[in-house]
Amino acid sequence: MERIDLKSLTEDQTKEFIKSIGEKPFRGAQIFKWIYKGAQNLEQMTDLSKELRGKLDDFTTIANLSIYKKFSSKIDGTIKYLFSLEDKNIIESVMMKYKHGVSVCISTQVGCRMGCKFCASTIDGLKRNLKSSEMIDQILKIQSDINQRVSNVVLMGSGEPLDNFEQVKQFLAIVNEKNGLNIGYRHITVSTCGLVDKMYKLSDLKLPINLAISLHAATDEKRKEIMPIANAYSIEDILKACRYHIEKTNRRITFEYSLIKGFNDSKEDAKLLAQKLKGLLCHVNLIPVNKIDERDYKKPDINDIETFKKILKKNNIEATVRRSMGSDIQGACGQLRRRNL
Repeated sequence: MERIDLKSLTEDQTKEFIKSIGEKPFRGAQIFKWIYKGAQNLEQMTDLSKELRGKLDDFTTIANLSIYKKFSSKIDGTIKYLFSLEDKNIIESVMMKYKHGVSVCISTQVGCRMGCKFCASTIDGLKRNLKSSEMIDQILKIQSDINQRVSNVVLMGSGEPLDNFEQVKQFLAIVNEKNGLNIGYRHITVSTCGLVDKMYKLSDLKLPINLAISLHAATDEKRKEIMPIANAYSIEDILKACRYHIEKTNRRITFEYSLIKGFNDSKEDAKLLAQKLKGLLCHVNLIPVNKIDERDYKKPDINDIETFKKILKKNNIEATVRRSMGSDIQGACGQLRRRNL
């Protein structure tokens, strides 16, 4: 019989499980609270009887990541974590401090199979999906390490979140729990490179989360050069799914656009992007591309970045340039894990 991972359950699911093994549901509430007090094993749950802990030991496990390495930026205080999983795989997470609170960027897979050419996470392919408990534990371990509450979560680390849809769905149910992490849906961002079928499934959950789309080009032709997923779904397919998401959630979409010198950073690219996004409740996050050893992509000049932004704004498309954080510790997705491997 496969053991139940207690960290992968909502409070109600914990109560139901406890009930199924002949115990009182209130014991489930106790166990759930212990998980979010940082208990890493049953022995630490001191208000449970020895008999109950012994019984639970036969049926359950508690996922536990360990900090393998961490690197703190001397520039802005960003911390990059390499976490070791119980099967010895390595994933990355990033902690960033802002005026509005602590944000963490977590991984949803070990590696990635999407093949985007500007991303280091995908170079060695997908090893496996993360369990919802392993996503939750990235947040718990960071909170414990910095002794501060995490208030914002971005699913934009290693992996494509919607390629691990069921576990991400369960993560979203757990992370919002009042007696758990209690992070509001409006403080959670799910990123996707454009898995349109899963975008519809996510929208049908009607959760007021933030959806970020990795677009990175204004034409299907250019997108296909850097993102294999573009061979399956066109930009128009994605925009149609975005309109559906807005209709279901009334939430603004963010489009991530990595600016690559001489490839997608021209005035014509900006005008075409503005034309495509006209009338959509959206915001464009411009990202000067990060250097990856295996690729020859370069950041555009600052003047070209500003010109691109101005063209979007002139066409009534809200746009900002992402502030680079943790540049001295290889803070961008996949860089540190790949270097470590």
